[in-house]
Amino acid sequence: MEDSPGFPPRLALLISIIAVSTASILIRMSDSPPLAIAAYRMVFSTLLLLPFFVQFDGLGNMRMMSAKGVAGLMGIGVVLAIHFASWITSLSFTTVASSVVFVHIDPIFVAIVSHFLLKEKVTRRMVAGIAVAFIGTTLIAMGDAGVGELNLYGDLLALVGGVMLGIYILGGRVVRRNLDLTSYVTPVYATASLVLVLMSLLSGIPLTGYPMDEYVLFFAIALVPMIFGHTVYNWALRYVSAPLVSMSLLGEPVGASILALLFLDEVPSFMVILGGVVTLVGILLCAYRPE
Repeated sequence: MEDSPGFPPRLALLISIIAVSTASILIRMSDSPPLAIAAYRMVFSTLLLLPFFVQFDGLGNMRMMSAKGVAGLMGIGVVLAIHFASWITSLSFTTVASSVVFVHIDPIFVAIVSHFLLKEKVTRRMVAGIAVAFIGTTLIAMGDAGVGELNLYGDLLALVGGVMLGIYILGGRVVRRNLDLTSYVTPVYATASLVLVLMSLLSGIPLTGYPMDEYVLFFAIALVPMIFGHTVYNWALRYVSAPLVSMSLLGEPVGASILALLFLDEVPSFMVILGGVVTLVGILLCAYRPE
């Protein structure tokens, strides 16, 4: 990839955060099973990226990788599939606000794993951030417990999605070092697509026979939050500063909660709002890296 970006990275980052914030709203608009939504999200995303993968000789780049490197790509794709399967399913059981906060605990997970496996020291500030985030998630759980057990089940699924997101990020740090953006994300997305299709079939979830407006929603979920969200975000991360990255991570929970209020009339309880704010502060403390 070029060293000098042809597009303002900060603007790209802003676009990606806005785009990814629409994911939960678009998913809630669909009446299809969560696994079907997840499968089509990744299938359409892969098809959209395929021309660029061919143009930049993605297959040639993969042939230059070791078998271990290719296996790493596939493994990251499997993790991404589990992330979307669990998180998208969580939206059927809990509020958008709770789901998007829990799924973004990944900086905390990454900090803990990095300390033990990558020998990256966890600072006192990061420990404080983990403690604050734990208090925040506890407040959210207490608020959701008052609504019902299904909300807590949704919170747990979102939490699993957050752990998978952390593994996805850690894996990407290692595997993507010698790959351009499309040569990395296309095989990862393709693997996630295959896994989600198999999960749907094994679960008896139909992948055909949906109304046309559902397929339009599937495509929108792939195009907006996945291509203009996740993929553009991955591109922008090469050029923006670490503090800005840390701040931007908090954009999706805030943006998604506002959109849920505007378009779904979903008003989170006071405990969920309080817990969300506390958790986001903890995540920021944990993820922030001074330059």
